[in-house]
Parts: sequence; C-alpha cells; structure tokens
Amino acid sequence: MKRPPIVVVMGHVDHGKTTLLDYIRKTNVATREAGGITQSIGAHQITHNEKQITFIDTPGHEAFQKMRSHGANVADLAVLVVAADEGVKPQTKEALKTIKEAKTPFIVAINKIDKPGANVEKTKQDLATNEVFLEGFGGNISWTAVSAKTGEGVAELLDLILLASELEDLTAEKDAEAEGIILTAHLDSRKGNVVGAILKNGTLKIQDQIFSESAKGKVRTLEDFKGESVKAIYPSEPVLILGFESLPDAGENFGTNPKKINKPVNKKTREQGTFTKNEKATNVILKAREAGSLDALKHIIQKLNKDNLINIVDASVGDIYENDIKLSGTSEAIVLGFKVKVDKAAKTLANNQKTEIITSDIIYELEKYLEELIQKKASSHSRILEVLAVFGEKKGNRQVVGGRVVAGPIKNQENFEIERGGKSIGTGKIMNLQSQKRDVLEVPTGNEAGMLIESNEKIEKGDKIIFK
Repeated sequence: MKRPPIVVVMGHVDHGKTTLLDYIRKTNVATREAGGITQSIGAHQITHNEKQITFIDTPGHEAFQKMRSHGANVADLAVLVVAADEGVKPQTKEALKTIKEAKTPFIVAINKIDKPGANVEKTKQDLATNEVFLEGFGGNISWTAVSAKTGEGVAELLDLILLASELEDLTAEKDAEAEGIILTAHLDSRKGNVVGAILKNGTLKIQDQIFSESAKGKVRTLEDFKGESVKAIYPSEPVLILGFESLPDAGENFGTNPKKINKPVNKKTREQGTFTKNEKATNVILKAREAGSLDALKHIIQKLNKDNLINIVDASVGDIYENDIKLSGTSEAIVLGFKVKVDKAAKTLANNQKTEIITSDIIYELEKYLEELIQKKASSHSRILEVLAVFGEKKGNRQVVGGRVVAGPIKNQENFEIERGGKSIGTGKIMNLQSQKRDVLEVPTGNEAGMLIESNEKIEKGDKIIFK
C-alpha cells in the first residue's frame, strides 16, 4: 500500500515554522505555546486534495538539536523554512546540515513575504551562498514563497509536498509487524509513561507487546493526533502510546517484534554526576517534562559550564515531587524545572528547608538564569594557594613561601588575603612569582609556586593565600 508522506518542518527560531503549521491544520497551537516557540516535538496529520500528509514540528532553539535530528531521521521529506526578512541564520544552517546528514529530500518555503522588509530575491541569494540552489536560480531544489500569516502560497507548498512524495514512491505493509520511531516520552502524573511516536510500517493495536531499544511494555491505550482513543494505528500515523513500563528515549526505534529491535535494557530514569565535580560549584537538580527537553537542559549547561561551576547531581523526567526536594536538601542543590509542575508537598518542604526552585515553560528563561548563575559564581570564585613550606625567617615585611595552587590561576603582583583556620588574618602582595625555579607571570591550577611576598603578617605552613 502507498502511505502518506511524513514531513518535518525545520528552520531558525521565530522564522514561522509553527505558525505555518498552525495555518495548515487550522488550529491555534502557535498562540498557546509559551513564548510562541515550539518546545517539544508534535506530529499532526492533514488532508490536502484528498491525500494525507503527516507533519512533524520541531523546536527552533539550538538546545533541541538532538530532537531535530530525530525528526529528520524519521521524515520522508523536509521543509526548510527561511524568513524573507532575515534570510539564512545560524539555526537555518544547522537545520540544513541535519537534513543533509540524514539524506532527507527537502523543499524550501520562503516565509513572511507579507512583512515590509521581505526580500525574496535576497533570500534566494543568501541560500545560494549556503549551497542551496533553488529552481529558477541555478539549481533544482523546489521552493515556494509563503505567508504563514495570510496563507498566501500555502496551497502551492502542499502541492509541492505531494508531488515530491509521489517521486519518493512511499509504501508500507499494513499487515506487517508494527515498526516506528519514538518522538517524545514524558511521565504524566495521572496517565503514567506517555510516549509519542510515528508508525512507519505495519499496524499497532491495543494489547500488542511493544519493544524499544531501552524499554518495553504492552499497549494499554492508543490516542491519535486529535487526542481521540483508537483501537489501531496504521503507517505514517502519529500516536500517543500508553503502556511502556519505563520511558524510552526520543529517536529510538520501536515495534512489536523484539528481534528487530536492539535488546531492551534496564534504563535508569535518573541520571547523576553528569559533569566533573567542583567543590565550589553550585549543585543543581534537573527536571523536565520529557526526555528530549531534559537533553536540551543538559546541552545548555554543557555549553555554558566551561569552568565546571555547575554540578548536575540528578536529572530525571517528571514533575517536581517531595523526593526531589529531599535530595536537594542533602546535596544543597537548586531545583531547575522545564515545563513541569511542583507538587504541593514539594512546595511545602521547599519552603521549610529554603530550597530554591526555578521553573519555566520557556527554555530561554532557564538559559538566562543559568548564564547569570555562572557569571555570579565566576565573579565570586576565589583563587587559592595552599602554603606548603616557608623558606627562611621573615625579614621586615617580606617573606618567601611555597605552595600548591588549589584554584587558579594566580598572577604576579596580585594582592591577596591570608586565611588561617577559616578566618582572615591579614593581607599582602606578591612581589615575585616563580614556578619550577623560573620567574613567571602566572601559575595555573594544580601547579606549585614559589613567592616572594610582602605582608605585615607572618605566613605559616597550612595557611591559605586567597586571591579575589
């Protein structure tokens, strides 16, 4: 049997991907989304000229690169959306790279032609500069100009999609064993493990045994993209599956025959110790509605956390509950939640033990918070030398000492505080700094240093020299 094409819509943030799909499916998804940005993969099916098309919408924020690559890998065809008033932007290039790596055929939709600053010809040139050569502009890549706001050109875009899918000759076996790809997975407090997927082949029915690369279960409930309960799902149809015993990861293959899937493993739902620990870092506990969003949070921290000033002590999918707050109490951690709710008991305990909980439905807000947290830690981060030896007697206000740089670097001619037994006892200045018996300008963390220092206080072995 021929099956409907599965189409992924990709492009730079705020170039109108969701608004375009919003117009196509005649819903109001775009305005309901926090911040106007799609933040979890969704799949919908529409009918055009009596033929069905399945659309996957992917987030534009760079943190969702992994989720976007999953979308490209499941799709038969991609639509690269480029705003006519901005042209090719960083995430346009990233989306293009993902499409090409997945070897997915694609069409270009030049959007926002209704805006005053729109310049279709300049956008074509911009695309050509990035080796995307459109039909009529030196290449063979199909394209159309559209306005997601007014609907101009949308019908032509759908025509192009159906034409391209005919050339791909997409087929499936309705009576075969079910096979598909996981798009999303999250823990619902009432429903349990909720998994969003698209079926690529066969038929998936209630009571079927299901297997992914990291989870297994038995289908209890199937919901179509409208949220209606159905008894079976067929090729190219998006579905919500209830029945997995644990949460599979986005991008995994799933099906009813375990022999066609990598052997299921016992997968932990919580992840600990993601980054190198630093005793001066802030501990955080990450919570997110679904696995892809959790990956996005970790991606942000990995990008920002160059000096290891944040330790992820725990990361899991689901709302924030009392156990998360108890863990934050023992680890002195901030709880960071993306698109999650805070349980009433958790709020009470957090207030009692003064745990900081930061939640948002907008990933930019969490990224901004993390940036500010890291900047604050960096500015207050003391550099330390531990005194291991004192050479000779103090002469006047000068003394020669040696030690190890615990947190550096330390630099020549710097002022410092002297700490003994956790208390500041005086100040001083480096007059000369040496490492390996040579004069140097600075000594990095972990290295030993010799210093001629100037101070009114007599420094002793075991003291700490603190540089602000």
